[in-house]
Amino acid sequence: MSKDYKNIKVIGFDADDTLWVNETYFREAEKRFAQLLSKYETLNKIDQELFKKEIDNLPLYGYGVKGFVLSMVEMALELSHNQVSSNTIQAILDIGKDMLNKPVELLDGVEEVLKTLSGKYKLILATKGDLLDQQRKLEKSGLTDYFHHIEVLIDKQEANYSKLLNHLDIKPSEFLMIGNSLKSDVLPLINIKAHAIHVPFHTTWVHEEVDQKETNGKTYKTAASLLDVLPLLN
Repeated sequence: MSKDYKNIKVIGFDADDTLWVNETYFREAEKRFAQLLSKYETLNKIDQELFKKEIDNLPLYGYGVKGFVLSMVEMALELSHNQVSSNTIQAILDIGKDMLNKPVELLDGVEEVLKTLSGKYKLILATKGDLLDQQRKLEKSGLTDYFHHIEVLIDKQEANYSKLLNHLDIKPSEFLMIGNSLKSDVLPLINIKAHAIHVPFHTTWVHEEVDQKETNGKTYKTAASLLDVLPLLN
């Protein structure tokens, strides 16, 4: 076992784009939305304005598909100066329903990794987003039984993780987080003296991107895939 992880007793996993595909569906939805509103503005401008609206709405709606849909509706009204048709609003709602009804597509090696690690460590799921949607995806995934605890966080900042670890009586030095987002799954853990492994996904939401300055001096490992985590822990 790598000496970096010799004291690890509990491993936390992110869900979206770590265990299953998620961000890809948002990119597809953004393209559909831009096409619906293309008579009012350029595709690039629509994309930029929708992102701004999502960020503005995060304190109100939080993360997830439902907040995303509300932001699309608001953006449609603004871009059209309240002239958008009811048919277009219905089409936006349909985009959201399509997203919520997507099958859960597990990433390569997920079940093998969880099965292997669950025999040696206590596993927890620590994700963020809409509670109902995350529960739905977890049930569809067939992965529930691998996790000792499941937590849907409002956000993934240092305070959120500290509260979770305190609640579960887990020492930061004994906790390892695995996820695709440096901003949400890695840096907050390093800052509270826990451990983290970054497993990048091919698509990252702009809001989750970090610059090199934010990662300077931070110690964490990066694995090309979830399966590549196993050698690091053996």
